[in-house]
Amino acid sequence: MDILEQGIFPFRRNNPAWFFIRSFLIIILAGTFLLMLPISSNSRRFTDPLTALFTATSATCVTGLVVVDTGTYWSHFGHLVIMGLIQIGGLSYIALVTSLMVLLNRRIPLRDRIMLQFSLNTLSIRGIIGFLKGVLLTVLIFEGIGALSLFTIFIREYPFIKAVKFAIFHSVSAFCNAGFDLLGGFKSFTQYVDHLQLNLTVTSLIIIGGIGFFVIYDIYQKLTKKKNHLSLHSKAALFTTLFLIIFGTILIFILEYNNVLKSLSWRGKILGSYFQSVTPRTAGFNTLNIKEMRPATWLFLIILMFIGASPGGTGGGIKTVTFLILLLSVFTIILERKHVHFKNRSLNWETVKRAWAVFFFSLVLVLTSWFLLLLTEPFEPLKMLFEVVSAFGTVGLSTGITSELSSFGRIVIILTMFLGRVGTVTAGLALLSSINHKKLIDYPTEEVSVG
Repeated sequence: MDILEQGIFPFRRNNPAWFFIRSFLIIILAGTFLLMLPISSNSRRFTDPLTALFTATSATCVTGLVVVDTGTYWSHFGHLVIMGLIQIGGLSYIALVTSLMVLLNRRIPLRDRIMLQFSLNTLSIRGIIGFLKGVLLTVLIFEGIGALSLFTIFIREYPFIKAVKFAIFHSVSAFCNAGFDLLGGFKSFTQYVDHLQLNLTVTSLIIIGGIGFFVIYDIYQKLTKKKNHLSLHSKAALFTTLFLIIFGTILIFILEYNNVLKSLSWRGKILGSYFQSVTPRTAGFNTLNIKEMRPATWLFLIILMFIGASPGGTGGGIKTVTFLILLLSVFTIILERKHVHFKNRSLNWETVKRAWAVFFFSLVLVLTSWFLLLLTEPFEPLKMLFEVVSAFGTVGLSTGITSELSSFGRIVIILTMFLGRVGTVTAGLALLSSINHKKLIDYPTEEVSVG
């Protein structure tokens, strides 16, 4: 039997995209069923299917948009289900199942390694099992440290058991860039806007979870001197992430200085601006009142949410490296260069073309979803665009309209969250794989006028 036909994950030959999408659908449907049960809600009544589906999709796709208040509507069991969906969605079902097989000392066949490479978005299949072990260790270490730090904060305000629960839940939610919170009242972390420890803990978890496991692994190898230098991918991800955080903090501070930041101390102003610069990429916590922000700030947050986290991380969006490649390719055309350059290296044109494909399909998805909401929902267009991009980027920030969406509007957001998490290009690969393509033929070249 062909080695590609053996393994844990049944997917078509050379097409792991189908299984990747199918695994998310199965987890979402299982989560929906569990959240519908009376044991999952505080009222001990059945939850309507659409609310359960919306919540399960948001949790599995690590988004954070909610139509009912997470802290007060769901029971302890419901919170456990949501946290489980967040962890599965953040790491992917494939990675978790493969991890179990590794713990059981089961040999991982080539086809499953290919599936794992696709799931973790790594550059090579070489050393993929060792990389997976590093991913799991990273998750355990940082979620553990985060939970411990948050526990020292929550224990001052809540009973021991509740403090432990809050610490673990919010650490998982932050590292997986989910944005779900249990504080109640749809207020997220607004009461901690000037709390230094909470701000630094949550934003650090978001940044580390969103930077990409490959980058973390690369940094570890550099620090332990197993490598002499960081890869170009790591340099691109770190550079873009740092730039967006610094630029975002400054711009939000300027835009909201006389608005939502007005009543805060200088420490609150700086921490609030920094926190709100980090969370749009892509964890929907907030310490500032999003509803009260200026439209210009909303538009800037929309751009940050569209860009999202880094490849191979727990966040969504078109990704930081994709955004950087788009900018570099534009400059390359303007300067009439032959190749796209970054850090004294030339980028493969196939990579550049893929970046533009991601951008185009993502833009089409956002515009289509926004168009459908404009047809059916009564809210301001900018608020609806904010909602759509938040869903696409798996962010979870909202101007407050999520719970007021119609059933059709909720379905649109559900589909946008799902496609935003699995990736528009991945969805395209899955759909196109069933089409039999004829052998590609090159035709004569002829010029056309553009611009």
